[in-house]
Amino acid sequence: MSLQSKRAFVRTTAFGVALLDFGVALLATSLASVSPVATAADITGAGATFPYPIFAKWAEDYKKVTGVGLNYQSIGSSGGIRQIRAKTVVFGATDAPLKGDELEKDGMVQFPVILGGVVPVINLDPFKPGELRVTGEVLAEIFAGSIGKWNDPKLVALNPGKSLPDQTITVVHRADGSGTTFIFTDYLTEVSAMWKDKVGKGASVKWPANSSVGGKGNEGVAANVSRVKGSVGYVEYAYAKKNKIPHLTMMNRDGKYVEPDDLTFAAAAAGADWFGTPGMGISLVNQKGGNSWPITGASFALMYKQPADKAASTEVVKFFDWSFKNGKKQAAELDYVALPDALTDQIRQKVWSQIVNK
Repeated sequence: MSLQSKRAFVRTTAFGVALLDFGVALLATSLASVSPVATAADITGAGATFPYPIFAKWAEDYKKVTGVGLNYQSIGSSGGIRQIRAKTVVFGATDAPLKGDELEKDGMVQFPVILGGVVPVINLDPFKPGELRVTGEVLAEIFAGSIGKWNDPKLVALNPGKSLPDQTITVVHRADGSGTTFIFTDYLTEVSAMWKDKVGKGASVKWPANSSVGGKGNEGVAANVSRVKGSVGYVEYAYAKKNKIPHLTMMNRDGKYVEPDDLTFAAAAAGADWFGTPGMGISLVNQKGGNSWPITGASFALMYKQPADKAASTEVVKFFDWSFKNGKKQAAELDYVALPDALTDQIRQKVWSQIVNK
C-alpha cells in the first residue's frame, strides 16, 4: 500500500467528515464538534486518541459492509472514562485500564482492542527518524528537565559521531488526561528510580521540566513538536509516521537498540498474561526480548454488563467482532498490532458473555 493511499483514510472516513492531517492540533476537537448527528443505527464511543487512526479505518470499512457508522470522539482516555460513566456513549476507550475493583463497582467489563507503541519524537535538524539513540534512563532525565540541552554529555555518549547542537530541549507533553501519558510514564517509572520518586505514573502528571508546553491529544503533541524547534514529545506511532516526525531509537530491556514498528510491538506483547489481571489491564512496557519495543501498550474498550440500550450495545460488540476478524490488514498498514485469534476467542467467551444484550 502506497504512502499516499495510507494517508487517504485520514481525509475521508466513516464519520462523513473531511479530516485534516494528524498534524493539525484541532483534529480531535473538530471531530467532536462537527461530526454529523449519529443515526439510530450508529455506534457511539469516546476516549483514547491512541487508537483513533485504526478506529477510523475500521469504521470506514465496516460502514461499507453493514451501513452502520461509528461516531467516536477522540478526546483522551480520561474523557472516555467520564463519558461511559455518564452513559452518554455506548463504549469508552482508554489506554490506562481501570482496575478490577473499579470495574466491579461500575458494573462494566474491559477488554483490549488493539496494540501499538508510544514513541519519543523530536524536532532537531538535521536528524531523520531513528538517527539518534536514547536509553530509558536518559529519556527520563530529559522529560524531568535535568538534561536540558541536546549536546548534554549523556546524549553525546549515546550518539558517537553525531554533531549534537547546543540547543535547549523543549518538552512537549499531553495537556489532557491521557492513556498515552499513562503508558509513557508507566515506562519511565519502570526504568528510572528518579522518575518514580519525583513524578510517578498516571494519565495526568505534574511535568517537572522548566521548558515545556502542553498539547491536547496525540494530535496536539504531534503538532507542537512539528512547530517547536529543539522539542521532544511522545505520541502513538501512527501520528509520528503520518506527520513524518523523527523518532528516537530506544534501548530495550535486553540492551538492544530497536526501532518502532508492528513487529517490535508484537514482540513486546508476545508473552502477555491477559487474564492474570482483573479486567485484563496488564502493562506491556519494558518487556523482555531482544526485539521488544520498550513502550508498548494496549487500548481497551469499556462497556456495561447491563447496558441501558441493549440494541446499541449489541452493535458495538458486532463492530469489534467484525474488526477482530477482518481488520488485521488495516492494523498492520497503520503499524498497530491486531489481537491474536486465540485472544479474541477468549474475549468472546469470557468477557462479552457477561454483557446482557437480550
